[in-house]
Amino acid sequence: MAAAGRRASADPAARTPADVVRRASGAADLASLDRAISGCRACPRLVAWREEVAANRRASFRDEEYWGRPVPGFGPSDARIAILGLAPAAHGGNRTGRVFTGDRSGDVLFAALHRAGLANQATSVSRADGLRLWHTRVFAAVRCAPPENKPTPTERGTCAPWLHRELTLLRPTLRVVIALGAFAWAAFWPAVTAVYGVAAPTPRPLFGHGVRVDLSDAPSLLGCYHVSQQNTFTGRLTPAMLDDVLAAARAAAGLV
Repeated sequence: MAAAGRRASADPAARTPADVVRRASGAADLASLDRAISGCRACPRLVAWREEVAANRRASFRDEEYWGRPVPGFGPSDARIAILGLAPAAHGGNRTGRVFTGDRSGDVLFAALHRAGLANQATSVSRADGLRLWHTRVFAAVRCAPPENKPTPTERGTCAPWLHRELTLLRPTLRVVIALGAFAWAAFWPAVTAVYGVAAPTPRPLFGHGVRVDLSDAPSLLGCYHVSQQNTFTGRLTPAMLDDVLAAARAAAGLV
């Protein structure tokens, strides 16, 4: 097992869904929430997978020590914009310990955030690279890298309290959430109900790139195709399209 996995086992850890609920609700601030997330071991399949990947490293990263743990959010505690993804990549966030860091998806996302004036640099390669975000926090609906990038419904439900607590702690300033893909879009609705007491519209709005849903007493929701290679390499998501979504988010957040 990788050293990162040994450290995770030594830390106090949530090991059941009930533990996740208790530890999430008990986090007084984002720093304590991030620590609790990083030690979580509540989903056996995801724990086994993330630690297997960390132990049997990709050849190009053979000399690196993988994070091999759940990946917390990244960005300031007074963010007005939130960017919600699916889950860490096996050799991206699961390797570096920072969401959307060290992979092609992150290359696209952080370059766009830099163009939008929401990041101090265009690259995100490691937790020690000096990257800072302004007005923006990035996190995932599921905090562990899943096999084939497909968490199960049970795993999604077990992980949801972390997202709900993060949104609760951001609630005083948060104005808009960008959902990267249909998975994040679907994760938003139970979260906004749990945190804000706002019922999803009926019928529930369908995900689409550029779709915006404004809610009373809750952040607006913006849809954006995921920044995956499948979308960016095929031209389904272009830099201009991503720039347009971030411009709309800035406007919704009152940052224009």
